[in-house]
Formats: sequence, structure tokens, C-alpha cells
Amino acid sequence: MRIVIIGGGKVGKKLSEELSKEMHDVTVIEKNTNVINKINSHQDVACINGDAIDYEVQKAAGVEEADLVIGCTSSDEINMFSCLFAKKLGAKNTIARVRNPEYYNQLKYIKEDLGLSMAINPEYVAANEISRILRFPSAIKVETFAKGKVELLEFKIHKNSPLIGMKINEITKALRMKLLICAVQREGDVIIPDGNVELKLGDKINIAASHDNLEEFLKKAGGWKRKIKTVMVIGGGKIAYYLCKSLEHINVKIKIIDNDYETCRTLSDLLPNVDVIYGDGTDKQLLEEEGIDDTDAFVSLTGIDEENIILSMYANTKDINKIVTKLSQSSFRDLTESFNLDTVVSPKDLTANIILRYVKAMNNSYGSKLNCLYRMVDDKVEALEFSVKDSCKIVDIPLSDLKLKKDILVACIVREGRIIIPNGNDSMRVKDNIIIISKELNISDIEDIVAE
Repeated sequence: MRIVIIGGGKVGKKLSEELSKEMHDVTVIEKNTNVINKINSHQDVACINGDAIDYEVQKAAGVEEADLVIGCTSSDEINMFSCLFAKKLGAKNTIARVRNPEYYNQLKYIKEDLGLSMAINPEYVAANEISRILRFPSAIKVETFAKGKVELLEFKIHKNSPLIGMKINEITKALRMKLLICAVQREGDVIIPDGNVELKLGDKINIAASHDNLEEFLKKAGGWKRKIKTVMVIGGGKIAYYLCKSLEHINVKIKIIDNDYETCRTLSDLLPNVDVIYGDGTDKQLLEEEGIDDTDAFVSLTGIDEENIILSMYANTKDINKIVTKLSQSSFRDLTESFNLDTVVSPKDLTANIILRYVKAMNNSYGSKLNCLYRMVDDKVEALEFSVKDSCKIVDIPLSDLKLKKDILVACIVREGRIIIPNGNDSMRVKDNIIIISKELNISDIEDIVAE
């Protein structure tokens, strides 16, 4: 497909890199000469230095023949208007990144007038991710499939866990429950496991099952953590606001600390049930005075990655159930393991994954519909959910008779609301929702899992 990306910042650079890897024809429009030069020297994409609201610049980028135009500059207005111009020029689909809550709340009313196929708010997406984690603190990450019926949970095997030394094919029998271990992360590598893989101390495993089965698994596997009742948030930006709104209907007491007086005053007006503290969140004495020793969850959301890492490392010295760290720079993600950070959230990566899912959904064939896509394990593995159509060529064939590509796993079948953890005798049927785990990142259709 022909894809034009407007803005070469963190999200734009991530998208151009990933989409070009999947053999799409990608063009990037960017005003900043230094940024465009960096992209041009490191990626195999076309680059245009110019203003995306300029008609001639959009024509030079081939917008009139584009299958998709993505507006992801730092300006909501430029993103929306450049997508509007692109649509008028003939672009088939447009996606705009919109961060301002005032714009985002109104988009459902103006989306059609702007011709947008999708609007994404990275801070809103990140807040929802953190909210899911705080509701399930035993997990490092948790993703949902089949409208919440299936959850994919990342969990680290700690000392004294009964799973240490156990083979995967022994776990379901020993614990007497239905679940599937989809991936094992070990020493920087990731394994799509068969039943003979033996688990070790420090392994991170990704497990697919129903919510109830996952709770029972964690209790038996020694990883269960009590529910979160108090949350301390450092940084009062947009993510903090959306997070509080997401958690306001459950019984959670939240405290926000921010060093900007106007931000604190605004949050106090918008969030009357949240304690907002004006102060330096990096001040150890202030954190102790505000009760860091008694909080269940600690979330560092400042605009500086280094501050977030140091704050989370300090929180690690306390008896805190759940620690969440926001990171923007990809260069820091490789260090998170050595820093022993619990859960890391990247708004840039979450936004890019949503757009990649949209692109794959546009690109897939008639055999299935792509409902969900999540990137896991530092983008080395994809979890995809497909709805099987009646034109699919691999229905009603036992999985044992399908020659699957290497490092692909059929993790779960959801049939009429019932969850099936499949074995070789199970088969896919029309209208099933199928969850696939793959190290091959170019799966766009359910039929792509079969080797030619």
C-alpha cells in the first residue's frame, strides 16, 4: 500500500520504520530538516522536507494516490487539517493523532466532516493500558481479546514458584485448569514453546486464558498480588487526567504530585475526588510525607524518562504492589530489565501498534477479519485476533493436519462465547474468533499461518 506519514517525530519515525519493513511504499513529510535527514539516512523510505498543509507538498508526496495518510505531528490542528486536505486530494483513508482532550471529546461529532477514518489520542490509550494493569496488578502487562472474554497476561517467574523446573505440558495437569503458555522470554530471547520447554527462575511467560482462570493460575503459581486501593501518581499531565477518569468508578484513592501550580489547580477543578499535591515529585522527603510507604501502586508519568526511571527505582525499594513507568525513548527500553522495572508503558509504541493493526486490517484478504493486534516482547512477537469468514480455506480442518509456519501458535478459539484452549483435534469454524501468537510479523490474514 501507499502510505504517507505527516510528522517524523517519535511516533512518525516508529511507524515509517515498521511499515517499510512490511514492504509498504512509505513517504514521510517533515518540516524539520535535521529530523528528515536522520530518517532518510536510517530508513528505506521517501522523505519530503516541507509543510504538510501546503498543497504542493502533499501533491509531491503522492497524497492523491495514497491508500492511507497518517497525521502525527506535535500539533493537533496540523494533523486534522492535513488529513482534511489529503482526503480532498483523493487519499482513501486518513488517521489523525489528536492529544488535546477538548478536541478529542468532540471528534465523534466532527470526524465525518474531517473525513477521518480514525483519531488516536496517545495519552488516552496509555491511560487505559495503565488502568488495566492497576486492575490486575499481578501482571506485567495484560491485553484483552474477544471483547474481554480472553486475556493475555505477561508474568515473571519469581523465587519459590512451583513452576520452576516444570515442563509446559505438565502445568495444566498439575494446576487443573485451561490455559496456554504462548511465549517464554529468557535472557533477551523469546521462544514460542512446545510442551517440552522447561520453565526457569526469571523467565517471563505470556499466558492466554479467561480472567477467572488467570486469577486462579496466579494464586497457585505464587504470583498473586492484592488488589490496588491507593495509587500515587507523579506528573499531572494528560495521562494522569485520563487515568483518574478511568479509575473514578472503582474504589481507588488517587494522589497526584506535580511541580506546576497551574496544572495542580486545573486538575483539582477537573478531578474533585483526587488529592492533588503541588510539589516536586522527585523530592524523597515529600514522597515520604505524602505516604509512598503506604501506597499500593506507584505510577511515574513525568515528561522526562530519566526521572521516571529513577523514581521507579526508588519506589522499588519500598513494599509497593505495582510500579508503572512511562517511557518515551526507545533507547531506554533495553535498560528496563537491568533496572528491574516492573511495568513499562510507552504511548508512542501503543499508538504505533493501533495504527499498524489498522493497516493490517486494510491489507488482509477475504478469509478473515482482523479484530485486535498487540505487539509483545519488545515488538518481537505479535498476538492477533481474527474473525473467521465463510470464505476461509482452512476451516473444519484439524489443527494437527494444518502445516503451520514456524513459530506460530493457535492460542485460543472463542466459539459462541465459549473459550477453547485448542489441541491438535480442534479445528476452526466460520464465525469463530481465533487468537494467534506469531514471531513472524507479517501475518495479515488467518490463512497466512499455513506454510505454502
